[in-house]
Amino acid sequence: MKNRILKKQLIRKHSSSMGRILVVTGARQTGKTTLLKNTFKDHAWILLDDPVLRNQYASMTAQQWMETYPCALLDEIQKLPQLIESVKAIYDTYENPRYILSGSSQLLLLEKVKESLAGRCQIVELYPLTLPEMLTSGWDEDPSPSFFQKLLSGEATTESLGLNFLLLPDHASRFNVYQYYLKFGGYPAIIGDELTPEERYEWLRGYVRTYLERDIRDVANFRNLEPFVLIQQMTAIHTAQTTNYSSLGREAGITSATAKQFLSYLETSYQIILLQPWYRNHQKRLVKSPKLHYLDVGVQHAILQKQGGLTGNEFESAVVAEIYKQAKYLPVSSSFYHLQTVDGKEVDLLIETDKGYYAIEVKMTINAGNTDARHLKGLAELLDKPLLGSFLLSNDPKVKKLGENITAIPAVMFLT
Repeated sequence: MKNRILKKQLIRKHSSSMGRILVVTGARQTGKTTLLKNTFKDHAWILLDDPVLRNQYASMTAQQWMETYPCALLDEIQKLPQLIESVKAIYDTYENPRYILSGSSQLLLLEKVKESLAGRCQIVELYPLTLPEMLTSGWDEDPSPSFFQKLLSGEATTESLGLNFLLLPDHASRFNVYQYYLKFGGYPAIIGDELTPEERYEWLRGYVRTYLERDIRDVANFRNLEPFVLIQQMTAIHTAQTTNYSSLGREAGITSATAKQFLSYLETSYQIILLQPWYRNHQKRLVKSPKLHYLDVGVQHAILQKQGGLTGNEFESAVVAEIYKQAKYLPVSSSFYHLQTVDGKEVDLLIETDKGYYAIEVKMTINAGNTDARHLKGLAELLDKPLLGSFLLSNDPKVKKLGENITAIPAVMFLT
């Protein structure tokens, strides 16, 4: 079992007066139930997957809930959304009860939560395992923050880095986890040493089938899944590329508006992230084409029924997704963009914080050089806040200075 960064955050949030109701959501199989059952052992665990028991829970009054289950973990809450009204009544009537609502269908869950529990709950998202979490050896070992997490939190600078990743005493364990992630992704169920590569691939293929047969059918009520499956496959092929809704729609035989809606389903069910383009004019960020990244490389390969190495675009998505997951667990406000100018300058990832920006280019090369970092040069003059640092992430084991405020860092060193 791997420990999760969110464990301490959940305990802190739930113990506060503002955290009497926690809503924990995320993709299916990210480990929500395992995390919550191990963190809140004093809470009754109520699984709402059983249709017979669901009817019994639905008939209970607020007073009965208070007397029988004053502290409870309500798992798969999207299966019984009317129970959220009961939780609201308990919250408004009594001061002591505490509830944790967990579910994997974000669209169904959050729509009802926002209607009924606005101002009464805190929403927490759980993602597949990050690299620091993969490096833990048990439930009692806290994940050590990566260099990137320390950088974003203001606890590290490039001066604290060594000159070569291979000289670090723990480089082998960090590299092994990094290689595993690039091959299989971060879902907890398949990380055990007892599984063969083929068993992991089979689990990921089954995950994709379950996602289509349960999550998407629940959310969208499709009569015909084929257009959505085509969109899913096309986006998996074109990960790390700018999205063209009209082109996607034509290929799948649907309108561009429907293609856009399908991508919103993929995004809100934690399968992809859509990076909006960065412009000084904030309105343009909303209307220009986003850049799509799959959130888990293992799932992306399973959609394509692919095994083996990564393309350059797949490597970019794997790195961007890991950065995204790690940042989301920090108490630091951050927004993510891609940058593309009319004169051809492109930056893979631009992270905006209150203090300024971090710019990141991702290359799969094992010999990073100035040519790879050319789009990072002269970037500061385009931005409306200070450029705090520019980084070229690659598979080159050496740390290199490539210009003023531009550092080439091994991706494995940056993310572990």
